[in-house]
Amino acid sequence: MESFVDKYLQKHGFEHWMPQTVLFDMDGVLYDSMGNHAVAWHEAMKSFGIDMTFLDAYATEGARGIDTIKMMVEKQQHRFISDQEAQHMYDEKTRLFHLMPEPPIMPGIPLLMQKIAAADMSVGVVTGSGQRPLFARLMRDFGQYLDAERIVTAYDVKRGKPHPDPYLTGLQKAGHLAPWQAIVIENAPLGVRAAVSARIFTIAVNTGPLSEESLSREGADLLFAKMTDLAENWEEIFQPAMHE
Repeated sequence: MESFVDKYLQKHGFEHWMPQTVLFDMDGVLYDSMGNHAVAWHEAMKSFGIDMTFLDAYATEGARGIDTIKMMVEKQQHRFISDQEAQHMYDEKTRLFHLMPEPPIMPGIPLLMQKIAAADMSVGVVTGSGQRPLFARLMRDFGQYLDAERIVTAYDVKRGKPHPDPYLTGLQKAGHLAPWQAIVIENAPLGVRAAVSARIFTIAVNTGPLSEESLSREGADLLFAKMTDLAENWEEIFQPAMHE
């Protein structure tokens, strides 16, 4: 237990790790939704002449949708497009996503939320999504733990993941906290990179098809294979550090 805390403190030059909030990514973390997103991305981009594979969808997860589209268009069609054109393409992806069945809450998340609340820690969400119906669902499903003012979306930042800006904004919304006062739970390489760049203790949970190495090489402080593993071991892993 002490080793991963010590490594985190040494890596960032901090003296203490006293987490007061947990910042969750949304898709693939709170919801088992990435399969639906991958299908929607593939079908929507195909209609615009872009080949976006399922692995592309997982590898770019966490970034703002318009940023992903601009990158794919530049890479495959060798042209730069405006935010407006990218938004038009993203709107089609959003339309297709909402035609699919509502994805379930990720197994392990209800228990984890209960344990975080029992530890008197707050909850925030930091997502690259720009889909407003999903933000409403967050409050429907997690309103007993989550304040709407603590949700960071694509609309709150000019630079999305993998830049640190979304998680730095999450710290501000959590009460102007320092990085060593938070924990991030992520499932995507770009999200892990963003959280580590923000100098926040970062837990990666490999809920998708990418390799564990793709998450650990981005600097995750801990790595779990399943959300249920993290939830079941929460007290054993974190409570001693929180009360040092």
